Amino acid sequence: MSDNERGLAGENLAFVESLWADFLRDPTSVNEDWRRYFETLGTTGGNGQRARLGPSFHPPGLFTPRGFGGTNFANRVAQDRVDQLIRSFRVRGHMIAKIDPLRIPRAPQPELDPSYYGLDEEDLNRQFSSTTIGRGGGASSLRDILSCMRQTYCQGIGVQFMHIDDLQVKNWLQERMEGSENRIELARDQQLRILSRLTDAVVLEEFIQKKYVGAKSFSLEGAETLIPLMELAIQRACKQGVGEIIIGMAHRGRLNVLANVLGKTPKYIFREFDDSDIDQNIGRGDVKYHLGYNNEWTALDGEKSVHLSLCFNPSHLEFVNPVAMGRMRAKLDRFHEHPRGRGLTLLIHGDAAFAGEGIIQETLNMSQLPGYEIGGTIHVIVNNQVGFTTRPEKGRSGTYATDVAKMLQIPIFHVNGEDPEAVAQVVSLAMDFRSQFSRDVVIDMYCYRRRGHNEGDEPAFTEPTRYRHIRAREGVRKHYLQHLLKMGEVTSDEAQGMEEAARGKLEGELSSARSKDYKPRARRKGGIWAGYVGGNNDAVAEPQTSISEQLIQNLGKALTSLPADFNPHPKIKRILSQRSDMALGKRPVDWAMAEAFAFGSLLLSGSRVRMTGQDCERGTFSHRHSVLHDFEDGHEYMPLRHLDDEQAPIDIINSPLNEAGVLGFEYGYSLDSPDTLVLWEAQFGDFCNAAQVIIDQFIVSAEDKWRRLSGLCLLLPHGFEGMGPEHSSARLERFLALAAEDNIQVMNLTTPAQYFHVLRRQVIRPWRKPLIIMTPKSLLRHPAATSSLADFTESGFQKVIADPLMSAQKAKALKRVLLCSGKIFYELSARREELGVEDIAICRMEQYYPLPKVELEKAFESVPDGTPVFWVQEEPENMGAWKFLRYAFGRTLMDRLPFESITRPESASPATGSAGAHKVEQNRILSRALDSQE
Repeated sequence: MSDNERGLAGENLAFVESLWADFLRDPTSVNEDWRRYFETLGTTGGNGQRARLGPSFHPPGLFTPRGFGGTNFANRVAQDRVDQLIRSFRVRGHMIAKIDPLRIPRAPQPELDPSYYGLDEEDLNRQFSSTTIGRGGGASSLRDILSCMRQTYCQGIGVQFMHIDDLQVKNWLQERMEGSENRIELARDQQLRILSRLTDAVVLEEFIQKKYVGAKSFSLEGAETLIPLMELAIQRACKQGVGEIIIGMAHRGRLNVLANVLGKTPKYIFREFDDSDIDQNIGRGDVKYHLGYNNEWTALDGEKSVHLSLCFNPSHLEFVNPVAMGRMRAKLDRFHEHPRGRGLTLLIHGDAAFAGEGIIQETLNMSQLPGYEIGGTIHVIVNNQVGFTTRPEKGRSGTYATDVAKMLQIPIFHVNGEDPEAVAQVVSLAMDFRSQFSRDVVIDMYCYRRRGHNEGDEPAFTEPTRYRHIRAREGVRKHYLQHLLKMGEVTSDEAQGMEEAARGKLEGELSSARSKDYKPRARRKGGIWAGYVGGNNDAVAEPQTSISEQLIQNLGKALTSLPADFNPHPKIKRILSQRSDMALGKRPVDWAMAEAFAFGSLLLSGSRVRMTGQDCERGTFSHRHSVLHDFEDGHEYMPLRHLDDEQAPIDIINSPLNEAGVLGFEYGYSLDSPDTLVLWEAQFGDFCNAAQVIIDQFIVSAEDKWRRLSGLCLLLPHGFEGMGPEHSSARLERFLALAAEDNIQVMNLTTPAQYFHVLRRQVIRPWRKPLIIMTPKSLLRHPAATSSLADFTESGFQKVIADPLMSAQKAKALKRVLLCSGKIFYELSARREELGVEDIAICRMEQYYPLPKVELEKAFESVPDGTPVFWVQEEPENMGAWKFLRYAFGRTLMDRLPFESITRPESASPATGSAGAHKVEQNRILSRALDSQE
């Protein structure tokens, strides 16, 4: 009886059953012929398919006329095993790749051993199909196939890419890597250039350690290959037509990058070490390894150049990432780049931070979202294999620091930092991949940290054995030089000349820095920032922000007109009809329409508008409806984009569900688009808590630390509505505590027209400072919180709104004045009217900061001396504006009016979670405020 007549038995049966198990786990794990057969089998077998593979199983001639029997079947079995072996190298080859310069042993991977598949020494010279290997060809010996796989995936480069679902992307990577066995052929001049850049990096670190013993510099020693890596990336970017590169990185190696990549003259760095310019930094500035820089970088051929900009960065490590991305998006929007090939964002990470900081996930998630994509970012991880003192196994749960990046459909390259030519190959692959697919790429460069976390730290306290090994190592430059010397590509004299030239240059720079004739650089502000100023609020006049009634009517018509084929939701029809009446003066203007008037008028004057936030297209409180959805098929229409053929662009974008990443992105956008109204809206004001690092370390302090201006606007819904602790307070007190030197603007507005004028003022006035607005919730539809058309056409922003009872004719009858802001004004006003009280005035302070002392004095000028003034707020006594105002004015307002507060009692939580309790508390505030006997 033939093999085919006997069916499957023994080894053959075991093999087919293993294939079947693989197929059930992952259909793509078996070759196409088996997959097609198993899919057919699955349509008829139900839960009993496995039983069909028993001794009586006779698959009908699937591969050859003889079916599974004899030699053909044996060959097919062997080929399938080779195919599985090839796939295993692609999936798991990185697990044994020689990526660690410290050569710490890695666990063996049985799936990468041919014996795991029943292949032995006799099979090494047998011919197998190699058509699936990227290098092409019909057949190769198993020996050659193994050599190709090991060279491609298990040497100085380990690659994770099999998680990518897009077959085109996966095949592109396979062909590029396997076709070259993941090696790059470098010409002699390229090898010398790499050696030269390594020399510059090494010599600078050695020079600083010698001249500034013990000073913090956060040395790059052990990871000097970062410098040629960055140059190779920039050089290739030039060839690909990139004109702008934004770089974000933390402190490790920053000084080396500034000097040897950005081209910052070393003498300026040396003066920062010497602390030579004390007078310029009293009360301001930042440490040298946080500073940014920008410069023009000319390609080696001298024909092309690219503008490099290194972002200023605080010690909060990875939070600069969304800032850098936002800056790039602003540049690309200015270039009108689609696709976005003109700009490149290059982010340098630490391994512990990349694995540990949640902002990484937020940043990665934004990479392919329409409102945030920038054509792909190059992520470079300087993998020191240790945090401050924390080993990887105590700092992350996964195998690699990069595991979070597998959430994206992108390749992750792990590369040995002491193999500069492997690094060159990875840079080439990464840059071409990004150019081809407009996606992020991760380069995980394994290296080590020769010194402690800083130069005064002793790493051997916690890593004694590792640092004995590190201190015995010669370093990457010497290692690469030995390689080139062995290859005959360089001579010892050439290498020595490079080193002497680099050291001599630094000695000259140090002499210049310490020369008595040294003159500091003039700080110039040009380009897109020419004409904009920071500094003191009083230095810039108030602009005219009103618009004509005709413009309002034109805007109203455009904002309420829809295409003939657009079917709005029935409720939207009613809203549009009401908005049309508002523009015609038939109905008071509400908050949403006032905002639309502000946006529309700015767009028609040529100013771009960009707003992002969670659900901001519709508005959390269903008030904005800026992006409409057809009720029949769901397609979108945005009236603000159809005002006029010559209008400026507008983007109102629903953001992903995060705060820090999105706010950082919008802050970055504002840095490179000063003529744009850039707004971030929190779903509830309390949610800014999750973005506090961006607020503290960038928004409120950047001008003082780095002389960077921003006109970013934060819209923070604020007001106690009985919705609980997390939906009441935008933490006004935190912004007021951070306010100093006119660094920010803080508002709590009471009318739609005030909101309109503030938004226009933010763009029209050349003074660029962040604007924080406590926006309303219930006031969005409050019948009293409306404005007339005259409020838009005949007036401007009022920092303080006095009560008519405070006029010269009526002020003498006052028993007290209530000073307040925001929503509580309407509750006080309604209660006063209800009680018929005529001797208590209610004054509104619309702007908290910069504190409007002049406007307050004018509002109170007719109020008799000794009249008590009460600050009334919804927030607990220890929150809100009260402590800020008490600090500013003391116990008397304008040194003549007794000044006290009416608030909720001091509390650890902003608000009660009980709607009933909220009403009781609110009523107590109103009663105390309007009881003239108190």
